[in-house]
Amino acid sequence: MSDQEIFAQRLEKITQLKQLGIDSYPIKFKADYTAEKILKELPTEKISAAGRIIALRKMGKAAFVHLLDSTGKIQIYVKQDNVGQENYDVFRYFDIGDFMGVTGTVFATKTGETTIKADSVVMLSKSLRPLPEKWHGLKDIETRYRQRYLDLISNEESAKTFRNRAKIISTIRKHLDNNNFMEVETPMMQSIPGGAAARPFITHHNALDIDLYLRIAPELYLKRLIVGGMERIYELGRTFRNEGMDIKHNPEFTILEIYQAYADYKDMMILCRDIFRAAASALKLEEISFGENKINLFEEWNVLSLETAFAEVGISFQSLFGKDSLIETGKKFGIENVSAIPPRKIFDHLFDKLIKPKLIHPTFITDWPKFLSPLAKSKKDNPEIVERFELYICSEEFANAYSELNDPVDQKSRFEQQVKEREQGDDEAELYDSDFIRALEHGMPPTGGLGIGVDRLIMLLTSQESIKDVILFPLLRPESNPDI
Repeated sequence: MSDQEIFAQRLEKITQLKQLGIDSYPIKFKADYTAEKILKELPTEKISAAGRIIALRKMGKAAFVHLLDSTGKIQIYVKQDNVGQENYDVFRYFDIGDFMGVTGTVFATKTGETTIKADSVVMLSKSLRPLPEKWHGLKDIETRYRQRYLDLISNEESAKTFRNRAKIISTIRKHLDNNNFMEVETPMMQSIPGGAAARPFITHHNALDIDLYLRIAPELYLKRLIVGGMERIYELGRTFRNEGMDIKHNPEFTILEIYQAYADYKDMMILCRDIFRAAASALKLEEISFGENKINLFEEWNVLSLETAFAEVGISFQSLFGKDSLIETGKKFGIENVSAIPPRKIFDHLFDKLIKPKLIHPTFITDWPKFLSPLAKSKKDNPEIVERFELYICSEEFANAYSELNDPVDQKSRFEQQVKEREQGDDEAELYDSDFIRALEHGMPPTGGLGIGVDRLIMLLTSQESIKDVILFPLLRPESNPDI
C-alpha cells in the first residue's frame, strides 16, 4: 500500500471514529507513570501511561502493543475481555504511529517481559502518515536531518545524543553557577558585528529603517558588562556566521563565552579543562572514542607554544610575521593562491596543514601573533605576541581564550589596523566599534575571556563526527517539492 493510500485510509478511520462519538485528538490525558518508571518500580496498583505505538500485533480478540515515550518503551496487552467490547471495537482503529493512552495493571508475561494489562485504551492522536518501514532504523541521512521527528522516533541512538546534549548544557551551567558566574543575555541583532573574524548575516529593521547583523560573537557586549561591574559572567546561546558548511560547521551554532575580572588566559585554561571534565563526568565517560582516536580528558593536558609547534615542522616563527616572508613560506609549503589571500588566511592554512593534524591529545596552543588577535593583550616581553590559547583535541579546535585587551588606546589602534585590512580585501576583519572603545575608556579591569564551541564539545562527548548529528535542526537547502 502506498503512503497516499495509507493517508486516505487513516483519514477515513477518523471519520468513522467521529461517527462513533470518538475524538481522534482529545485535549488531555493524565499519565502517572513513564515506561522507565514502570520498568524500575513494577507498581502493583492500577496505573496510567501514554506514548506512541511503535509495534502492534493483533491476534483476534487480543493484541500486544509497544508504546514509546520519552523514557523508553513498554509493552501493553489489550484483550477484549479486559477492556470490554465497545473499547476493543475502538481499539481496532489504532495503527502504528498513533498516540495511545492506557490504564491497567502491571504483570510479567510468560517470557518475563514487564507488561501493562489494559483495562481501557484511548486514542490521543491519530497519525495520518506511516512511520518509516523499520521504525527502529531510519537510515536515509537527508530524511534524518530534514525530518528530525522521524529520526528521534526511529533511532534510539539519535534520541540519546540529544538527551546527552541537554545534560551537557545543564552541566556547564551548573558548573559555572556553582563558581559564582552569572548568566546574561546580549543582543543577537547588532549594528556592528564584532568579536570574531567572520562574515555576518544581514537583516533589516523596518521601524528604524536600519540594517542589522546577526551576531558573530557576543564578546564585545559581554566585555561592556565587565566594564559595568559584572565580574563573572557567561552567555550560552546561538551565534551566526555566514560561512561555508561542512561536517564541522553550521551557520547557526551554539557558543559559550565566559569573562572573569582579575583573571588571565592561564586561569581560563583551568576553567576550560574543568568544564570539559565536568561534562564528561556527567555522561560517566572515562575514555572517549572520536573517529579513530581514544581520548582521556582526565589525563594531563598538553601546553605547546605556537613557536615551538612551527619549529617542529621546520618553520621559523619570525618568518610568519612579515607579509612577504609569510607569502614565501606559504609557497614553500604548497598553500594555494597564496599571493591573493590575506596574511591571516595564509597563517591559518599553514597551521591547519602542518600543525593541527598532530594535535590529538588535549593541547593548549599558546602565544599567538598579535596580528591574528586584535582583542587580546600583548605579552610583556614581546608586544607582537599575545596572551592567548586555542584548545585542540583530535585535530579540531574546541576553545579560544585571551587575556583581554583593556587598554583603549591600544584597542583603538588595533581596530584601525583591522579597518585597513578590510579595505585591502579581508572581509572577515573586525569593524571599528566606537562605542566599545568608549566603554573601555571608562576602565575595564584585567580580564580573562574564554569561548567554547558547544556543538563541537557535544560532538566529542557523544562520538559524533558531523555537527548535523548534534543540532536538532541543521540548516538545509529547502525542499523543492515536499510531499503533501
